[in-house]
Amino acid sequence: MGEIMASELETRLREGEKLSVIDVREPDEWEDGHIKEAISIPMSVFVERLGELNDLEEPIYLVCRSGNRSGRVGDYLSTQGYEVVNVLGGMLSWPGEVVTGE
Repeated sequence: MGEIMASELETRLREGEKLSVIDVREPDEWEDGHIKEAISIPMSVFVERLGELNDLEEPIYLVCRSGNRSGRVGDYLSTQGYEVVNVLGGMLSWPGEVVTGE
């Protein structure tokens, strides 16, 4: 599993790169503020929604509040054969714009 700093991911998205970003936080955390380009798939239902990853380009960038939950999801996805990148520091270190609500 790869790793990326939140600031580097923000720069790449701001420059228009089309990246697959999944936010694994729970719905209330998502609604409090998330990355505009991200998709919400909470860790609590991740396995049930695994099929949704088939439509995404790899690598898949995983984000949570601090990087712990996304790291655990990333370890799991790596064992399933996915190419994944954990966003270090998560939303706590996200320097960019956030969108609130669903």
